[in-house]
Amino acid sequence: MAGRDLRALFSTNDRGLSTAEAFTNRQFQWELVVAALAEHLRRTADPAFDVEDLEAPRDNLQVFHGVGGIGKTTLSRKLEAALADTEHRPVQWGEPAWSGERIVPVRIDLARSAGTDFEQVVLTIRAALAELGRPLPAFDLALRRYWEQQHPGDSLEEHLRRGGLLGRFGKAMPQQMQAALADVAQALLLPGSVGTAVGAVAGSLTRALRERRQTVRALAGCTRLADLLEAEPDLEALSFYPHLLAWELAQLPANKKVTPVILLDTFEDVGDRTHRDMERLLQRVVWLMPNAFFVITGRSRLQWADTALQGQLDYTGAAAWPGLVAYDIPSARSASAPGGRGRGRQVLIGDFSPEDCDDYLARRLARDGQPLISDEIRQVITGRSHGLPLYLDLSVMRFLEIRRTGRDPQPADFDHDFPALIARTLSDLTPEERHVLRSIALLDAFDLALATRVAGMTHEAPAMRLIERPFVRENPFGLWPYHLHGLIRSTVRNADDQADDRWSPRDWQQAADRALAALGEQWATDTGRDRMLLVSCLRQGLLLARDFRLELGWLAEAAWSYVSDSVWEPIAPPSRRDSSGRELETAADALVEMLSALARRQHEHRERTTDRLAAVVDTGLLPIELNQMAVYYLAKAQRDLGRTQDSRMGMQRVVAGGGPLASAARRGLAHLSRLVGDFPAAIEAAQTLGWEGRHHRVLAEVWWVQGEMARAAAAYQAGRLEAEQHSIAGEAATAQSMRALALAFIDPGQADDELELAEQLLSGVNIRASRINARIAALVRDAGGPADWEDRAAHLRTEISIAGLTSVETTLELAVCFHHAVRGADNELAAAIARLRDLTQAGNYAYYVDLAHFMAGLAPAVPSRARWLDGEQLTRSRWRALVTARREYLRNAR
Repeated sequence: MAGRDLRALFSTNDRGLSTAEAFTNRQFQWELVVAALAEHLRRTADPAFDVEDLEAPRDNLQVFHGVGGIGKTTLSRKLEAALADTEHRPVQWGEPAWSGERIVPVRIDLARSAGTDFEQVVLTIRAALAELGRPLPAFDLALRRYWEQQHPGDSLEEHLRRGGLLGRFGKAMPQQMQAALADVAQALLLPGSVGTAVGAVAGSLTRALRERRQTVRALAGCTRLADLLEAEPDLEALSFYPHLLAWELAQLPANKKVTPVILLDTFEDVGDRTHRDMERLLQRVVWLMPNAFFVITGRSRLQWADTALQGQLDYTGAAAWPGLVAYDIPSARSASAPGGRGRGRQVLIGDFSPEDCDDYLARRLARDGQPLISDEIRQVITGRSHGLPLYLDLSVMRFLEIRRTGRDPQPADFDHDFPALIARTLSDLTPEERHVLRSIALLDAFDLALATRVAGMTHEAPAMRLIERPFVRENPFGLWPYHLHGLIRSTVRNADDQADDRWSPRDWQQAADRALAALGEQWATDTGRDRMLLVSCLRQGLLLARDFRLELGWLAEAAWSYVSDSVWEPIAPPSRRDSSGRELETAADALVEMLSALARRQHEHRERTTDRLAAVVDTGLLPIELNQMAVYYLAKAQRDLGRTQDSRMGMQRVVAGGGPLASAARRGLAHLSRLVGDFPAAIEAAQTLGWEGRHHRVLAEVWWVQGEMARAAAAYQAGRLEAEQHSIAGEAATAQSMRALALAFIDPGQADDELELAEQLLSGVNIRASRINARIAALVRDAGGPADWEDRAAHLRTEISIAGLTSVETTLELAVCFHHAVRGADNELAAAIARLRDLTQAGNYAYYVDLAHFMAGLAPAVPSRARWLDGEQLTRSRWRALVTARREYLRNAR
């Protein structure tokens, strides 16, 4: 049954408000505990199991670790309740795998605020076992001796009452301990006055054990009891007494057997990574009680399997703790494990899913069974939370706080960062770790070297410690393997930080400078100029330069490297413009907008691309050569839209500037000549372009419209090979898709192979027009055949229209004309020619209407002004021959 959320209940006067304490989606963690505990029960039930074996590996624990606020304490409490009483088990949690076993759960809060010391831990475990209804003589005698030595005059019963253990577990424990003392004294035949003195009893028992007297044979089986009773009864000795407790549990008759499940919560508060005194004592408890099961929850993973801790802890290494080994590539770090990830017995608790967040918020506050927090507000909170339960809880309290002011909360009220998250995150970090944390909050991803460089440090130790924290996530396959939890990063960067060591704006600016420089260094030192590294450095660098108004520096050269390959991965964050529509203000703003427009043009209408690039050019914020880049790609987009004159003016401007894109602009001018049918001029221009101007492709694009498909295909192939030689992936894919198109007209069989290669090359780039050309090539290959041909063409026509690619649309309609000419469908051909005429009425590609007539053996009523390389008659015969050859091919294929 869900309890009342008291904080929410006492935050409002609304008595009709239902404030349920929600618990959401930890079924995966329950299943892990059930599986591990079932395995533990099977192992301890084995006759070969020996509770006194101090050398066997230990697997009697389950560890859950996670960022502060993820819900570890709530999980620990819920596990205790579910193990104690089935009525308290959430309905979505399944039945445990065991039956008839007696489980005794006891949760111990190790938080500093709880004031729990090691002595209290031992007393709590013993008090929980008081429900057995019998003394545990070996342990009870040792504990009683310790108590009287360390706390003379302080009644144990009174101490238990002050600490709340009597109220929690009852008064049986002191009575059982007194009974144990009396039983041992009676077995030793000690007189009454001596029998009440625990020191005398312990001494007599030790001698009897050494002498192997029959009177103490019940305790003689505990081989280390005498040694523990002889040891000085101090805290060190107390930490070994759990061995006696484990031995006593092993002696219980079968019908009295119990398995303690000890839940140690807030484990991060037992100390730090340099002072492990408390951790060492607690580790002994786990090791010396192999028949008990432990569930440990804390912020960091347990390092007990790390051999480097030898000397700081008693039991270390993978051989001792096989379930705690940290693997280089944890198998459950993927999303396949809902709600958590990890390997073996060490699991990182995952964030809530969006559905879980919504369910949590809907159930936290309700009126008449209906959620008080609206759908819209829940969506905003869920999106901002990144699945962190603490953020959800803080948002609920903010919701009630706003209601107290007399107005209804609005979604905009929850676009909010909570400083409390910073305090929670920084609470157990060293000053150096805090400094690194703030530094890496500037980065989407990082490695140790990058984090250290951005922090301005000369040693990696603080970063090494920080990456072990649960708010640092790991992707072993990433270029930079680490990244901050999204909400933690957002909060550290944006919330009102009230910490004593908070950063000033100048501190943030200096860290951003270091971060940008560090990214540039990583890119510059990569001799192989790895594409992934380039794109990753650009993505992070552009964001930093934009947000902190930094000089472009290495970003300018990197931008040129990015465009040179024509791959067009998503590269830039959204441009920075406020709600008033303020224009771009810095060179970084302009560069971000330009590269974003270039990448997005593969997914946006070309009209949108021209608007964005024109706005960049108009600002004049970019350096001269980068401004020419914007002008060049603006001219290309204008050409795609059929704005020939504007495109020509832009290309001429770039040629006149003589920058890196001058050769590409000359190619653009050659294309413009081809568009209007001036083929001799295009051929002449191609002779001056060289490989940088893609001369082979320019020649091929002239030849294929002349009907010389084999010659065009050979030129496209030469262009592809040249692009591959210079590692220009985008150009290689473009040339290959056009080669497939040319061959599709004359050899459908070979076109299959060429299209397969084109698809392989296109899979690594993001060039929309080339992908569409490949699909047109597939249509041409199938022309005259399949019944679904026209449906495929119609779907592609719609896609082209959405993209605003006029030039590609004319190619598609030419393919449609070829299909109908092959089939001899005169009416459909006439309709296709009409569409083609409408597309080319502005003058560009007007000769395509001529080509459509040539295919059908017709003469155009109004010929275009195209200057055919070999004259109209020869061009006409070539295109007509393509149709007759395809008809023959189809007849032979039947």
